[in-house]
Amino acid sequence: MTVNPIEVDVLCVGHASYDLVYSVPHHPREDEKMVADSFLSCGGGPAANAAVMVAKLGLKSAFVGYLGCDIYGEIHQQELIDHSVNVEKIVRGTSPTPQSMVLVKPDGKRVLINYKGETKALPEAAVDCSTLKTKVILFDGHEPHISIPLARYAKAQGIPTVLDAGSVHEGTLALMDKVDYLVCSEKFALQLHNDTEIALSQLAEISSNVVITLGDIGLIWQQGSTRGALPAFPVDVVDTTGAGDAFHGAFAAAVALEMSWDEILRYASVAGTLCCTKVGARLGLPSSQEHWAFFKRDK
Repeated sequence: MTVNPIEVDVLCVGHASYDLVYSVPHHPREDEKMVADSFLSCGGGPAANAAVMVAKLGLKSAFVGYLGCDIYGEIHQQELIDHSVNVEKIVRGTSPTPQSMVLVKPDGKRVLINYKGETKALPEAAVDCSTLKTKVILFDGHEPHISIPLARYAKAQGIPTVLDAGSVHEGTLALMDKVDYLVCSEKFALQLHNDTEIALSQLAEISSNVVITLGDIGLIWQQGSTRGALPAFPVDVVDTTGAGDAFHGAFAAAVALEMSWDEILRYASVAGTLCCTKVGARLGLPSSQEHWAFFKRDK
């Protein structure tokens, strides 16, 4: 029997968690008891948030990763469904859904604590992606056993790939030379070299398209021997949680839309910027209307 492929614009592969977000008046001191100013809970994780960002921009997305058969997994999967993200390739199991506790301070900076318990990366055979047809694949490196062969397959098929390199770990190190777009955080770059400009040069020897995001400074990039920068858009920052996820999701969406390089960078930067104006990563992801209005305004 012939199985019809699932067609999406962006396939997001990697980490999903459940976020508990507390707004606090200041960073807790040793042995201090504190009352939060506000609290919210929602799904999170780099690849899962990116999948929602793509869907909110009006494109089709799918998420490949793990969620536990617990209350957090149930809530998160339903959130993805509610945002029109394809969830057919999510693996459910008895290990817990990873959790993140986020403390957001008045200046918008945050502290994030992750808990995975005994949850391990999925084995290569856990997911069959052969029934998925996609224009772009986004990896966050947290599912390396699935991602590495999928990246090789994408290269052979001419499918553009993007790596959300948030920090240096097994998955990002294994994928950084296998993707078409290496999009790194400042943290990732500084883990390689204490000067981001030098890190950019080193990364450009590995990938033909490199971006390093620098928070409220903006970003720097290099394509071949050409490099440049894009300043951050000025906004009142409420919470920086999820800004990188929004950036990467919109970046992959812009690649799927076949935008020019300058437009890709601006399109992604607008999403990351708008995410900083609300509390919570998932809840901060802008709608297509918000995003498009800002994108057109800044041209």
